[in-house]
Amino acid sequence: MGDRVFSGVALLAGAAILVTLSFVAIFLSFNSVGAVYREEEGLILEQFLEYAYPLVVGTLIASLIALVLATPVAVGVALFVSHFAPPRLSKSIGYLIDLLAAIPSVVYGAWGMSFLGPALVPVYGWLHQNLGFIPLFAGAPSQTGRTIFTAGVVLGVMILPIITSVCREIFIQTPKLHEEAALALGATRWEMIMMAVFPFARAGIISGVMLGLGRALGETMAVALVLSPGLLSASLISSGNSTIPAEIALGFPEAPPGSERQAQLIAIGLVLFIITLIVNMTARWIVNRHKEFSGAN
Repeated sequence: MGDRVFSGVALLAGAAILVTLSFVAIFLSFNSVGAVYREEEGLILEQFLEYAYPLVVGTLIASLIALVLATPVAVGVALFVSHFAPPRLSKSIGYLIDLLAAIPSVVYGAWGMSFLGPALVPVYGWLHQNLGFIPLFAGAPSQTGRTIFTAGVVLGVMILPIITSVCREIFIQTPKLHEEAALALGATRWEMIMMAVFPFARAGIISGVMLGLGRALGETMAVALVLSPGLLSASLISSGNSTIPAEIALGFPEAPPGSERQAQLIAIGLVLFIITLIVNMTARWIVNRHKEFSGAN
């Protein structure tokens, strides 16, 4: 009887997630019709795409910058905590990493706006002066530091504890027999990690990175505080650009209920919903594919 009850509760919990997800998708789809269709003009999909394109690009750029900056640091910290640091030091570092995850996003945003942005202004000037021939650094450098690159750095700091925690747990779970066998065959500590730890933890590392990407894609307040919204710019050091969550957070309170503006914001939220769903499905496919070739098998 207990097994049947537990099975039923677990089934209901799983079904509730799917039902909730379906209701969210239906709500977003139904309320975003006004952004792509008008009775007097018909289908206006092209106008919506012109509005959505800069926001999608800004969201992806900021998230990509965050991943590029955070992933190597997170894997290195997790590896140090799990295999190199003394037990007392590893526990202290683990607590500090977990503490970073507990800091509210608005605090990160305020830090990026008031400290990090102005601190990066000289760096942007140097990049423009010495690497201005590269399109990413060709624009006029921002004098406030409120750029898409600053937002990416803030997002990188925010997703760092997520990726680090997942990687640390996976590294710790590496079978000791694999590590001891590699060392017994004459491998150095680094060679043992390359042969035993990384193959076993490959799927877990990918999972942690994708979790961090999901956090970066959906972050709202930190990006809204750091960025200075404007036209789409190909330069990382120029003011402008915005992301989908920041656009919704800043525009939704002022949008009249039932207006075209509100429909636009809901529609761009649907776009973010689809992007996040694609990212999660891709991550699941990659993880399942790499599990077949991991050291665990």
